[in-house]
Amino acid sequence: MTKNQICSKLQVFLAVFYSNLNQYSFTQKRNCLMQKKLQQKIARYKDVAEVKAKNLYPYFRVIESGQDTEVKINGKRMLMFGSNSYLGLTSHPAIKEAAKKAIDKYGSGCAGSRFLNGTLDIHIELEDRLAKFTGKEAAVTFSTGFQVNLGVLSCIVGRNDYLLLDEYDHASIIDGSRLSFAKVIKYRHNNMTDLEQKLSGLPEEAVKLIAGDGIFSMEGDFLNLPQIVELSEKYGANIMVDDAHSLGVIGEKGAGAASHFGLTDHVDLIMGTFSKSLASLGGFIAGDAATIDYLKHNARALIFSASITPASAASALAALTIIENEPHHMTNLWNNTRYAKKLLEENGFDLGATESPILPIYIRDNAKTFMLTKQLEQNGVFVNPVVSPAVPSDASLIRFSLMATHTFSQIEEAIDKLVNAARKTGVELIKQNA
Repeated sequence: MTKNQICSKLQVFLAVFYSNLNQYSFTQKRNCLMQKKLQQKIARYKDVAEVKAKNLYPYFRVIESGQDTEVKINGKRMLMFGSNSYLGLTSHPAIKEAAKKAIDKYGSGCAGSRFLNGTLDIHIELEDRLAKFTGKEAAVTFSTGFQVNLGVLSCIVGRNDYLLLDEYDHASIIDGSRLSFAKVIKYRHNNMTDLEQKLSGLPEEAVKLIAGDGIFSMEGDFLNLPQIVELSEKYGANIMVDDAHSLGVIGEKGAGAASHFGLTDHVDLIMGTFSKSLASLGGFIAGDAATIDYLKHNARALIFSASITPASAASALAALTIIENEPHHMTNLWNNTRYAKKLLEENGFDLGATESPILPIYIRDNAKTFMLTKQLEQNGVFVNPVVSPAVPSDASLIRFSLMATHTFSQIEEAIDKLVNAARKTGVELIKQNA
């Protein structure tokens, strides 16, 4: 190689080297700037820090025991009135045994999605049972209940379609609607006049899906399904019911809202979770066979997520068997609900329009809601505060929820402590204002 050739190659090398160096420096500067902007944004978020500074932070409390009517936190006994285990089955011996056997047979996980390598015979058995339980032709399971609503709503309606939501629908329904290309229309909570007004203005030929909670998770009231069915037939709409808080709670043998109102044949899609009455983790959607098959091949939240674990499937199956064959669990739940509601109302608490084991105790003040929660925690009662932006600030509440396994004495103890805590924190009760 001549001297000129060597010089030429060296010049090319240096040109490429400095070009890459400059590009690297630019990229580093850009990333650094972006990182600083992100950090600045996060630094402006003060809500949590302010609550922690007042020693009122009520979230991510570490429980050291099973999800029963009594739990342990920092070694201390706490009455649990903040659980979604409505039937109290999370520690049922038959469910724990089923989970153990499933691990022994299948291992700890499926290592893939249902679409590819993650379908087990136990998944098919569970889906067949769920379809029969809800009165539908078919069902398919998802990794979580949240994933069900993300997956279904993001693919079942599309461009030129319409999705009508109750303003109090669960966050998973809201997020699923955001992933859809459909036009999203909200109507006022359980306001059928507003819903009809919205429906009447839509094209007759368009796909229209009304999606709502069977039991609203914070307010505790029922979806006005009878009138929604009437409007759906009048305006040619379809209906999807989120039965996350309804399964095991209402309907024939706990089959949910559609069953409760005798309208199963008029509801197109029934969604449910395993993390509440079914004492497990996961979710499902049930409907006609063609729609379920469509979802199995189009719902990204199903296709690109790992299957529920064998233990989760087995636990849900065992819980379903208990629910179908042991009606006393649901009877106990409603006995406890009526008793707790009676005591709370007698003591002047505002419970809104609840019709379910979810008893919202309206405080209507964020600060007092946190203070009351802390007072109860210090006195051995676990409840959940619900404040803005989850609800409007003038609708903040304590979510007091019942389990079938609570005793009347536990309910009495918790409500006695609630009354005392309310007085200490200056919560004004309805009776005092009357």
